[in-house]
Amino acid sequence: MAVSMRDLDPAFHGAGQKAGLEIWRIENFCPVSVPQSSHGKFFMGDSYVILKTTASKSGALRHDIHYWLGKDTSQDEAGTAAIKTVELDAALGGRAVQYREVQGHETAKFLSYFKPCIIPQEGGIASGFKHAEAEEHTTRLYVCKGKHVVHVKEVSFARSSLNHDDIFILDTKSKIFQFNGSNSSIQERAKALEVVQYIKDTYHDGRCDIASIEDGKLMADADTGEFWALFGGFAPLPRKTANDEDKIFDSHTTTLLRVDKGKAEPVGADSLTRELLETSKCYLLDCGLEVFVWMGRNTSLDERRSASEAAEELVRGPDRSKSHMIRVIEGFETVMFKSKFDTWPEAVEVAVSEDGRGKVAALLKRQGVNVKGLLKADPVKEEPQPYIDCTGNLQVWRVNGQEKILLPASDQSKIYSGDCYIFQYSYPGEDKEEHLIGTWFGKQSVEEERASAISLASNMVASMKFLPAQARIYEGKEPIQFYSIFQSLIVLKGGLSDGYKKYVAEKEVPDDTYQEDGVALFRVQGSGPDNMQAIQVEAVASSLNSAYCYILHSGSTVFTWSGSLATTDDQELVERQLDLIKPNLQTKPQKENSESEQFWDLLGAKAEYSGQKIVRDAESDPRLFSCVFSNENLKVVEIYNFTQDDLMTEDIFILDCHSDIFVWVGEEVNSKDKMHALTIGEKFLERDFLMEKLSHEAPIYIIMEGSEPPFFTRFFTWDSAKSNMHGNSFQRKLTIVKHGRSPVVDKPKRRTPVSYGGRSSVPEKSQRSRSMSFSPDRVRVRGRSPAFNALAATFESNNARNLSTPPPMVRKSQLYPKSVTPDTSKVASKSSAIAALTAGFEKKENNIPRSPKVSAGPPKAKSETNNKETCMGSKMESLTIEEDVKEGEAEDEGLPVHPYQRVKTTSTDPVADIDVTKREIYLSSEEFREHLGMAKDAFYKLPKWKQNKLKMAVQLF
Repeated sequence: MAVSMRDLDPAFHGAGQKAGLEIWRIENFCPVSVPQSSHGKFFMGDSYVILKTTASKSGALRHDIHYWLGKDTSQDEAGTAAIKTVELDAALGGRAVQYREVQGHETAKFLSYFKPCIIPQEGGIASGFKHAEAEEHTTRLYVCKGKHVVHVKEVSFARSSLNHDDIFILDTKSKIFQFNGSNSSIQERAKALEVVQYIKDTYHDGRCDIASIEDGKLMADADTGEFWALFGGFAPLPRKTANDEDKIFDSHTTTLLRVDKGKAEPVGADSLTRELLETSKCYLLDCGLEVFVWMGRNTSLDERRSASEAAEELVRGPDRSKSHMIRVIEGFETVMFKSKFDTWPEAVEVAVSEDGRGKVAALLKRQGVNVKGLLKADPVKEEPQPYIDCTGNLQVWRVNGQEKILLPASDQSKIYSGDCYIFQYSYPGEDKEEHLIGTWFGKQSVEEERASAISLASNMVASMKFLPAQARIYEGKEPIQFYSIFQSLIVLKGGLSDGYKKYVAEKEVPDDTYQEDGVALFRVQGSGPDNMQAIQVEAVASSLNSAYCYILHSGSTVFTWSGSLATTDDQELVERQLDLIKPNLQTKPQKENSESEQFWDLLGAKAEYSGQKIVRDAESDPRLFSCVFSNENLKVVEIYNFTQDDLMTEDIFILDCHSDIFVWVGEEVNSKDKMHALTIGEKFLERDFLMEKLSHEAPIYIIMEGSEPPFFTRFFTWDSAKSNMHGNSFQRKLTIVKHGRSPVVDKPKRRTPVSYGGRSSVPEKSQRSRSMSFSPDRVRVRGRSPAFNALAATFESNNARNLSTPPPMVRKSQLYPKSVTPDTSKVASKSSAIAALTAGFEKKENNIPRSPKVSAGPPKAKSETNNKETCMGSKMESLTIEEDVKEGEAEDEGLPVHPYQRVKTTSTDPVADIDVTKREIYLSSEEFREHLGMAKDAFYKLPKWKQNKLKMAVQLF
């Protein structure tokens, strides 16, 4: 469509360049800008043009244009508003969706811009209008309709206006009454209270009383008596009668009409298909409640105006007062429009150019107008964040048939693609311990064990009174939260469960379960030490990718391969993963295009491979849907411009972020529907209501009201006091309206994590003790206990580290050194030094158990460096003994001595009235030394890089 300067109204210059709302009122057939202070104030005798500009995550600007027609506006003003809307769309590049809004029948999207409601005022520009402030307050009666957005209409102040189905607001000079019809829903009553608050703030300066009147309770209290007295006393209400406005169009036959020279003619076709729409024509799609105007890309501005006028004439017909008119451009059709067709291709190739937008931008730029918003914006690249505290405790179970098997600490970061797993992560929340229970399904896992995993995880959630958040995750679709919780993860081929073994036997397929002495190829990925993965792939050359680094091993032969597009950070992650996959072995570094023959022999032969990063589904702008699930049928309603107040405690909502979805379950939802929460999420992915090609394997989170995790609340301006309130939606809102704010909720004390089947969610010594995230702004500082000081003394030396684990230095180049092939003699010297240092801990301490991994004999190599390290070990031993003595002195200070079994955090018979932050001071000297020795042993069983992280933590403290 050609764009010329004469098509642009001066009032629209610079419009739509930044996110927000812009409004124009039609005055003397010209649009005049409405100041922001008057946004939401509409007059019944006027017509308005409203532009909503939204900035997407990619940086692009989207536009929705509405023109609102007051019930008393003239035909000329209404026609001008319709035409000016088309012109504004042309100025924005011809891509906006346009809506016709009629007073009293506005779309939900339009009303969402002016929450909680709009209350049009009498008058208009043609007749002049009076300022409400100068008038004496007039008692008015309003009817409110709507569960998610509220249509407010003033009705006659008479008893005959009341009925049992709706909600009414009576606004008097000193008090606002809300009358709740007996057939109205709790959600409708709660939404109407938002209107009450609006009226109180707008027309009473926030100073007036509020009263709630229940239909059928007669003279139950003074407020009820006062309300009915205003109507001349109580009398039975009339039954609501249907009128023209209440007619529905379910039986209306959808009709397609072609607009030619201003006339709309039916298109004869047996079924509606995309092929019927010609790019050089305009069409009307009459669906009864909605009338769509479809405008081809090659149509002129005059043709689009003619099509709009034809649609206006259609909706002005009898019984069409509730019809909405929506105009869409070819290539930018709404989901609702596409859904009206029997078939619509997934992707339609449309020649879309920037000419229209570019020409308009050039014209405006010459006039000195800032045109930044009209030009295509560059995508905004954001590093995904986990939005979860990574200092919590993790437990992992492998599903085996109908049972779950708890994994030891050494194995919980190694999972198999042929198995299913359940994980429980407990972490400190804002004011209480939070929990996330999830399932992970390997690509090769069997359906029976997937169902078993879901059942077992659901039982765990139910046993904790539905407080934990729940997650369903598939291999290859893991969210950032999953990786951050595990920190270091290795995904191996094959499986160990009975289900996988049975599948291999029945299908007679090769069992490719990972073997340590076999040939295996790992792709290494991640963003850092707290988020890194090694994924086993087929050991063939085609599995390589220039954008990644790999580990290839065959028995004791280990290669590392760096793609030409891999970064130094990627190479550093390889070094760390070697500590877990093949520690203490000499590696043979390989660079792309300079590989050895032995490397290619292990992979079979050279072959072509990819050079592009694996792209995961990106998170899109979140969209909220209210859900109704009945008889395996899911119905959803989108909530536009949503806030926390839209989450009603009686309902279930879905927050769709494309890459993952959240199913939010209100506290007042019945238990049966709560159990269907996962099914609702799966149905949503299956139906793909927005036609956005959702993956059926996208992560699903189930979030219970009152236990919302930070990676959910980040999409809202969240008020924890609201989510922790009791009662139904109406009772909660009434409390807020009467008190003017959310009540202050007493924060519960941090509770001990709930245990399952006698096992504490805090790992025992057989479980790993998770290190915290060592960014300085994340460290949680507590007062040092004597045991902490004693243990800290053993970590002061940074010399005892694995060759491939970098030391904690300040400069990044030193913090993560490049991979080098270690010298054998240096490795031997290093091992001897570590053995000497560790042996120093045991000298003179016969009662401390000796680690089975440490040699009791003296080191063979004694260099000057070794002597220094041995000396350092002696110094640390002296520090440790001094701390032990201090602990023994506690017995002389009059403190009671208790056995270890009664002072530990998981004790079944805990001692009362002790300082829980210094439990160790209540132990005897013998027991303290014994458990300190056990802590040392546990420390040296950790991978070397984890030992170094603990040492770094000590330095930060």
